Amino acid sequence: MSDCNKILFIVNKYSGTGYSPAVEKKILTQCTKRNLECAIEFTREPGHGTTLAKMAVENKFKIAFAVGGDGTVNEVAQGLLNSSVVLGIIPKGSGNGLARHLKIPLSINDALLMLDMKNILQIDTIHINDRLSVNVSGVGFDGHIAELFARDGKRGLLTYGKLVITQFNKFKSFECEVEVDGVTTMENLFSISFANSSQFGNNAYIAPTASLCDQLIDVCLVNKMNTLQGFQFVRRLFNRTLVQSKIIHFSQAREIKIITNNEIPFHIDGEAAGAATEFNVKINPLSLWVAIPENIHSI
Repeated sequence: MSDCNKILFIVNKYSGTGYSPAVEKKILTQCTKRNLECAIEFTREPGHGTTLAKMAVENKFKIAFAVGGDGTVNEVAQGLLNSSVVLGIIPKGSGNGLARHLKIPLSINDALLMLDMKNILQIDTIHINDRLSVNVSGVGFDGHIAELFARDGKRGLLTYGKLVITQFNKFKSFECEVEVDGVTTMENLFSISFANSSQFGNNAYIAPTASLCDQLIDVCLVNKMNTLQGFQFVRRLFNRTLVQSKIIHFSQAREIKIITNNEIPFHIDGEAAGAATEFNVKINPLSLWVAIPENIHSI
């Protein structure tokens, strides 16, 4: 790790419910208290977070904080991948999936305690068609909802929930060839999730037993559901019992390949990523340093 005291905060003003100047004041106060050299940069366009994170690597910063949601975290992680600069997270998004998995407090004052860097570790990341994923990504229904969510003017769990309800019976299952670590099966699926952490966000646990450090991807194949099964699926999603469901199949792998006849929408860490007919998914073992709360020992 770098011995310098330079800290970079990469802020997405438009994450979650928006930005308050009070955030900047709190950051400056905590950095001054620790005699840290602090720089605050605001993202101006998609991909700018990655550019700023690369700047942190080039200038040998100690830690680069992503202030935003999982999309902002993803951009910053792209710039820090396979470097010695540590990723910090100040969760300000709609779902904050990775932050919640890491037990990072949603309170900015509590999250800023990670400036002390008393607990850092290396975590795995995933590549999907050469695009980085640090939390949970997927193909099918989730990708379809992510695309509609991106178009909606309102963010938050309520908007997402409304889209799920209105689109549930409209989305058609898709046939695909699934190769998991060399073993191939033919499937008819509603969605496929590739989980690095345990949850989408908002404590919706798609892979309750997933670990960020086991060098494996948790693969979740979900079959088409009727309405009753859909309600049961949602209930299990939030009470961490999806592993007991008969309509979802879990496995772990280092490499997955999906081939479909038609283009299927997908998402990367909750952000719509377009559609494709082929998905190549690989684990990047222990490729990112992350700051986590002092009292957390297992993720």
